[in-house]
Amino acid sequence: MGLVGAHENGKGEMDLSLGKKNKYKRMDSELSDDFDDDAIHHHHQQLERKKSTRKYVLACAIFASLNNVLLGYDVGVMSGAIIFIQEDLKITEVQEEILVGILSVISLLGSLAGGRTSDIIGRKWTMAFAAVVFQIGAAIMALAPSFQVLMIGRVLAGVGIGFGVMIAPVYIAEISPTVDRGYLTSFPEISINLGILLGYVSNYAFAGLSVHINWRVMLAVGILPSVFIGFALFIIPESPRWLVMQNRVDEARLVLFKTIENEKEVDERLSEIVAAAGISNEGEKNEEKAVWRELLSPSPSLCRMLITGFGIQCFQQITGIDATVYYSPTIFKDAGIENKSKLLAATVAVGVTKTAFILIATFLVDRVGRKPLLYVSTIGMTFCLFTLSLSLAILGKGQLVIAMALLCVCGNVAFFSVGMGPVCWIVTSEIFPLRLRAQASALGAVGNRLCSGFVAMSFLSLARTITVAGTFFLFSLMSALSVLFVYKLVPETKGKSLEQIELLFQNHNEWQASELELEDSEHLVHKARTLGGGGL
Repeated sequence: MGLVGAHENGKGEMDLSLGKKNKYKRMDSELSDDFDDDAIHHHHQQLERKKSTRKYVLACAIFASLNNVLLGYDVGVMSGAIIFIQEDLKITEVQEEILVGILSVISLLGSLAGGRTSDIIGRKWTMAFAAVVFQIGAAIMALAPSFQVLMIGRVLAGVGIGFGVMIAPVYIAEISPTVDRGYLTSFPEISINLGILLGYVSNYAFAGLSVHINWRVMLAVGILPSVFIGFALFIIPESPRWLVMQNRVDEARLVLFKTIENEKEVDERLSEIVAAAGISNEGEKNEEKAVWRELLSPSPSLCRMLITGFGIQCFQQITGIDATVYYSPTIFKDAGIENKSKLLAATVAVGVTKTAFILIATFLVDRVGRKPLLYVSTIGMTFCLFTLSLSLAILGKGQLVIAMALLCVCGNVAFFSVGMGPVCWIVTSEIFPLRLRAQASALGAVGNRLCSGFVAMSFLSLARTITVAGTFFLFSLMSALSVLFVYKLVPETKGKSLEQIELLFQNHNEWQASELELEDSEHLVHKARTLGGGGL
């Protein structure tokens, strides 16, 4: 009995013990479930915040790029409007060249003034100022009774475009999270191409109106994007960096909270901006003098950087891209298209091609690299420009030369958009040390705008002197030289730190060897990580 009782008691105790264990297990399970629910809820909140932040920053980048649409629209619409302006106002060929090319020169002055203006009134209100100035200029152009008044409107429009084009990439870079900055800063280039396409479409759509009205409507439509910029001011915030420079730190924190996905990074990023602004305010004048002194008497490595940055900006324009875009109706007319509607329809095809291929470049530049895209671009442009020159010179006029001209012009803008168009600006922003980047990049922009103005202002005179075919033969030679320039003087900057890039410029003789060594190192690191992952 005792044994049985003990057994029973033992069993009872065992059962009780098991019951307690089960109870503990249930409690642990409940706690674990609560913890999992909290983790899932927190993860869900993080995902929602990430989505909303990216949408907000994307909207800011799109709205900030609207001023670049104005530049693209003006380039595209003027190619067709100039046909009817010449007929309506009876302007000379030289006046036509000045009217077309003056925008590049004036926009350069706007860009130079825009930097100081944006420091005084802010990035956001500089964009607003740019839109207002352009609206006034566009309105004067649309109502102009003479060439002189038309030029006044053109100058104001150029100033507005210069301000807008300068401030857009600065604002986007300052508002964007680090991980998305490269992708988002490509939006201004995309917007320019979209504007060119819209300008071509506007030409085609309004060409049927009377000669006195159609070009005025074409130019007036350019006001619409700047109106949208007015609405955008109620949505987009001011740049957090500018707010910090104005000692509005709390407002800057609110902006960063809206634009940075990880809440923990907000204060860290704010501290970095505050530190940078403090350094900037204390030594701004001395540093600016030191920078310009260094640029005017550069070291050998900086001299190579300046040659690369300034050279690639000039080659972007002296290969004739602005002539192709501005004067595409002239090219097609020389090939044999006489009907104005067909001329403008052909330019729409050029605009569609240019816009489509800039989107392709946006997705390839961080995957393929800068230099391969530049090789494809410059070699392809050289082939298209030479073939266009040959076709116009040998085939005369007819359906075959029209087809060849359309194919070569579309091919040229496609190859340009894949490489020289976007990569030129990317390389310029990457090769210079941080302390010199703004001023050195500005020098590159000066070369770009001056070459653009020179090409636009001289194309018709040059074409009359040596024919359109001869002019594009010169462009093909410039494009062939750009291939050699890329090979000898442009490094591959994809995936390299600023220190690695500086090292490449410091030892120019071992340029290619350095690139190979860096690529081998990256390959070995990747291989080691793969093997390490397999071992684990």
